[in-house]
Amino acid sequence: MGQTADVSAVVWSAAVSLAAWLWLLLFQGWFWRTDVRLPASRDPDAWPDVCVVVPARDEAAVLPASLPSLLAQDYPGRAEVVLVDDGSTDGTGDLARELARRQGGLPLTVVSPGEPPAGWTGKLWAVRHGMELARARDPEYLLLTDADIAHAPDSLRRLVAAARTGGFDLVSQMARLRVESLWERLVVPAFVYFFAQLYPFRRISRAGSRTAAAAGGCVLLRADAAARARIPDAVRQAVIDDVAVARAVGRIGGRIWLGLADGVDSVRPYPRLRDLWRMVSRSAYAQLRHSPLLLAGTVAGLTLVYLVPPAAVAVGAAAGNVPCALLGGAAWLVMAGTYVPMLRYYRQPLWLAPLLPVTAFLYLLMTVDSAVQHRRGRGAAWKGRTYARPEPAAEEV
Repeated sequence: MGQTADVSAVVWSAAVSLAAWLWLLLFQGWFWRTDVRLPASRDPDAWPDVCVVVPARDEAAVLPASLPSLLAQDYPGRAEVVLVDDGSTDGTGDLARELARRQGGLPLTVVSPGEPPAGWTGKLWAVRHGMELARARDPEYLLLTDADIAHAPDSLRRLVAAARTGGFDLVSQMARLRVESLWERLVVPAFVYFFAQLYPFRRISRAGSRTAAAAGGCVLLRADAAARARIPDAVRQAVIDDVAVARAVGRIGGRIWLGLADGVDSVRPYPRLRDLWRMVSRSAYAQLRHSPLLLAGTVAGLTLVYLVPPAAVAVGAAAGNVPCALLGGAAWLVMAGTYVPMLRYYRQPLWLAPLLPVTAFLYLLMTVDSAVQHRRGRGAAWKGRTYARPEPAAEEV
């Protein structure tokens, strides 16, 4: 009797999981589609001035593959690059100057802000200094991009044209992350897939949408919108700075667009699981507002949605319970089907799709580890800095 009751519980769990996947498939903003790219645009009559702000801390390893692409931008208007050397110990600033001397192209200014004061995350303190210098030039747009992002020659031109044509205050592209090592193939496409599931790109671009998000590697921001939203001062404590910036823009009624990138690529390698684990766990608990209740709900949700389907297939096969196996198999099939477009975007083999529950389990462990590290007083950590203070919520506006 007990074994029958256990199997019945799995059957009901599999049915709920299948219902959840059908809802996600049809009603979560078509999150699984990967055709949200820069919208159609036309060249403006006069190209506005743009200042590119690049916060960089110990980035000498990646700068040779990224900075020259910014300096080589084919932009018809006036543009310049400000690289903020955020307390680097590996010669980042000197290397940037040398690359600019050899490369030519857009003018480059390198500044060093010093250590951030209390209440600021280091990256946003660096961004603040870069934006202050940029505002002295009175540009119409600011491009906030990370030091590990390589841009195609027409990247800035296309971003500005899209922003002008669509009337957007913020246009952001999620850079295509590197996918070369075994662990990158398993974890990276799922990272973008999960992000899109939380923040469906189509919802973000709708006028009046309550969902706001951006991808920090590539954010084109109207300078007047940044001033009205008090960016970056209003989000100075944010660990998840890109979403917080989008939220601030949304609060003032600004229009936001976010989509997948063509020609904007991260060159940062994550060859080991440890590297990817650190990338996710450093901010996962901050995403949950440092709430044990939200952590428990996330663990339960990941288990029900991602882990129950394969478990139901295994239990159904072992117990000879056809409904259990069929319900679990159907949920697993829908799950894998929604993952296929992202694998294609990343040019990965489709046999990785059925392994999504394995990846989800890794993310579950990373999230729990993020909470454990926070409870031990370590907080979010990046580039040798630890931020223990909670940040404000950053998902909805």
